[in-house]
Amino acid sequence: MPALQNIFKVASNDKLSPRFHRLCIKSKPLIKDVKPGQFVHLRVRDGLEPFFRRPFSVYRNKKHLEVFYEPIGPGTELMSQLREGDDIDVLGPVGTPFSMPGKNIKQVVMIAGGIGIAPFLMLSDVLKRRNLDLVLLYGGRTMGHVYPMKEFKENGCKIFVATDDGSVGAKGRVSKLFSKINKDPKTTMLYTCGPNPMMAAVQAFAKKYHLKGEVACEEVMACALGACLGCSIRTTSGFKTVCYDGPVFDLDEVIFD
Repeated sequence: MPALQNIFKVASNDKLSPRFHRLCIKSKPLIKDVKPGQFVHLRVRDGLEPFFRRPFSVYRNKKHLEVFYEPIGPGTELMSQLREGDDIDVLGPVGTPFSMPGKNIKQVVMIAGGIGIAPFLMLSDVLKRRNLDLVLLYGGRTMGHVYPMKEFKENGCKIFVATDDGSVGAKGRVSKLFSKINKDPKTTMLYTCGPNPMMAAVQAFAKKYHLKGEVACEEVMACALGACLGCSIRTTSGFKTVCYDGPVFDLDEVIFD
């Protein structure tokens, strides 16, 4: 369905870890239409500051529409101050969703770095209905970037963590965890989201073993409708916009600078 703009009420706004928060929005009209990998474009408050909306992957769409975020700038700092009953301006659902794995796929691997974990809980909600081996490889800077991930565990995901300083899980980049991936291209599907260097490493790994996958790109956006071209990225078929052509692309399509 086309993206809709409306004012909804905040249901809750919780801190999940020292770094990450979860905003729940009472938005029944959107819940039934949003698909894994899509995002919403939020205006935190009226006025000129912050002027532009902020894009956020949909974390979950059960009782409420959930957004996973890290307060790192003026817009998200204001967002962290929202309380139950406050108004929030929502445009969505926006963007191309993930495609579902084919019938021959046995293992689905979600590879995330930092806030890039945001689109994967909803994906695991959908995929848990199938008899699949669900694996989450997560990379964070420190212990403060790793939260309990209770919902992923409840969905049957096998979770492996790496941190830059070794405070949780393996020490180093998330690529240290690639040994957990079944390298059979007929039965394994990859999904990734996070910093470009991490996604480039996933892309190189997939190319080496001929694995199929998809990437959810993250870019600063102004319009989220493909008009301003501000979120353009390089692909093997020319420049494309993350908001309109993506945010989900074939893993081998994106050119990571």
